[in-house]
Amino acid sequence: MVIKVFLASSSGSTAIKKKQQDVVAFLEALKVDYAQLDIACNEENRMWMRQNVPEEKKPANGIPLPPQIFNEESYCGDYDTFFDAKEDNSVYAFLGLPPPPGSKEAEQADKAHIVENGTHAEETNAEGNLDDSIEVPVEKCNGDAHGEEGEEEGEVAEGETADDEAMEEETAGDKAPAEEEAAVEETDEAHAEEEEEQEEADDDREEEDLQSEEEEAE
Repeated sequence: MVIKVFLASSSGSTAIKKKQQDVVAFLEALKVDYAQLDIACNEENRMWMRQNVPEEKKPANGIPLPPQIFNEESYCGDYDTFFDAKEDNSVYAFLGLPPPPGSKEAEQADKAHIVENGTHAEETNAEGNLDDSIEVPVEKCNGDAHGEEGEEEGEVAEGETADDEAMEEETAGDKAPAEEEAAVEETDEAHAEEEEEQEEADDDREEEDLQSEEEEAE
């Protein structure tokens, strides 16, 4: 594809000359292949340009002024539309050319493509459809929830066992003092009974002694 730029080499308008130079210099900076077609010295070029500029793009008098830009036979635009494309970093799109890799326009096109198609990539088969033959492990579908639940249950079971053992130890500890207290109480009761029996025996001895003394006195 060749970009055609229709110019007027002998134009007396300073504004037209400046616009033509601006277009040519920018195309050269981009290293875009283009051809300059002079409408001042070639009547065929002038007629072709006037006939192929769309009616809605022509000025009120119907005579388009240079520079006019075409991609082969496809109309791109005049200087004003070229300038707007340059300001928007969309000159390649204006010219109908693919932007080279690494250019600002290529980066913008990539971003626009990502936004349009979404950021989540999905695996597809050769026909571009979702590949249902790809098996996804259950763990991947459900996550690691089952594994984590199993680990948590094991941890809970171990924790409960430890708690039960601790409770049993505490209960055993509580039982031991109670048994000791009961044994102490039984011992105290036995001592009390022995003391009572001893006191009764002492009383009996005292009575016997008194009786003996009385008998001796008589």
